[in-house]
Amino acid sequence: MSRIGTVLTTAVVTTACVCASAPPAAASDPVVSRGVTIPAFYTPPAGLPAGNGTLVRHEPLPLGLALPGLDGRPLPGTATRLMYTSTDSGGERVAVTGAYIEPSAAWKGDGPRPLVVVGSGTMGQGDQCAPSFSLQHPLLLNGQTLSVGYEILAVYRLLATGAAVVVTDYVGLGATDRLHTYVNRLDQGHAMLDAARAARSVPGASVTAGSRVGLYGYSQGGGASAAAAELQRTYAPDVPLAGTYSGAPPADLTEVMKGIDGSALAGALGWSINGFAQAEPDLREVVEANVNATGRAALKDIATTCVGDAILRYGFTKSTKWTSSGKSLAEVLAGEPRAQAVLDKQRLGALTPTGPVRLATGVQDDIVPHAQSRRLAVDWCRRGGDVTYKPVLLPDLGDKILTNHLAPLITDQDDAVSWLTDRLAGKPAGSNCRTLPVQP
Repeated sequence: MSRIGTVLTTAVVTTACVCASAPPAAASDPVVSRGVTIPAFYTPPAGLPAGNGTLVRHEPLPLGLALPGLDGRPLPGTATRLMYTSTDSGGERVAVTGAYIEPSAAWKGDGPRPLVVVGSGTMGQGDQCAPSFSLQHPLLLNGQTLSVGYEILAVYRLLATGAAVVVTDYVGLGATDRLHTYVNRLDQGHAMLDAARAARSVPGASVTAGSRVGLYGYSQGGGASAAAAELQRTYAPDVPLAGTYSGAPPADLTEVMKGIDGSALAGALGWSINGFAQAEPDLREVVEANVNATGRAALKDIATTCVGDAILRYGFTKSTKWTSSGKSLAEVLAGEPRAQAVLDKQRLGALTPTGPVRLATGVQDDIVPHAQSRRLAVDWCRRGGDVTYKPVLLPDLGDKILTNHLAPLITDQDDAVSWLTDRLAGKPAGSNCRTLPVQP
């Protein structure tokens, strides 16, 4: 725990802090999550407009980290908070929140300004953890919750290229009408593609229906961008997808559950169980029959946590403490065909991604295991995908303490942004599927 504490402390002292949000201007019963009042903007209306990617509402979003530009425009850009429509895994229309940022930097490539859809890495399950909220409040720290907007670095680097960026909060993260469906393949893929659609309708946005679109994500975001690339052909053929970056994607949730169980990020196991129990009756019944009182209390508490508080409260917890049989949750679900079928439906790699994809994974990653991420690249190559696979070679930085998972996020980011920028500029990608068998 001391090493994890050091990582969190470093993030705290190097990130701008806004430790409370103002009460919503008009809400008879405001939502409060771990001491943070969620702005009324995030509460969806009773009825939603038709269509996917339809803009429901928008408002200016002050960026927590911004500078005045010499020409009067703020750096890195002007942000707008969004709510838009999407379709969830059950086929129902759902409201999703997010943020669009019009960059101050000029686009110097061919064609209209492109758009990058950013799927954030794991932020948590409480509404106060929403990526769009973290753009305004890069650090939330109030004694009850701890959330660090670590994706801001990638967002700002993408904006510096002259591309516009839209960040999705995914289904239920931010929007207060339901629980976040963490790592749900369909929910996340749809939310990313519909964010691209919604961005076109933002007042003042320079992106158009002809703007090339890139998808960017690492960890949870890597799974979301991978899912979106697989779903684009049937769900959103109107989104002109030019390239996808998928870093450390959780492609096989059965294997990922084993990786996070007992790790610093053990709380993520609770987020996934909570989300699937909400969306899938078969899994919910299995969980209710096998989780003990300690597990039920933990799952309820985890449902409102962000990454920081989940690490501090549940870091290195083993799920054997949460089950009545003493088996791990992975073992319980594997022994129940109905529950295993739910996880099998989430498997990435059964569809061919649209356009070129760059898949990177740290060879030492033990949280989102390297082998299952690499297998996704193999599956896509076998299906004829245009895949650039990049094994990130780093030394072992410690067992189950997140360092092996987080280090590639930083060390590979420059190459990832450069690769995606080239795709947005229309440059061809070179697949290395033929040499994949000899790579780690």
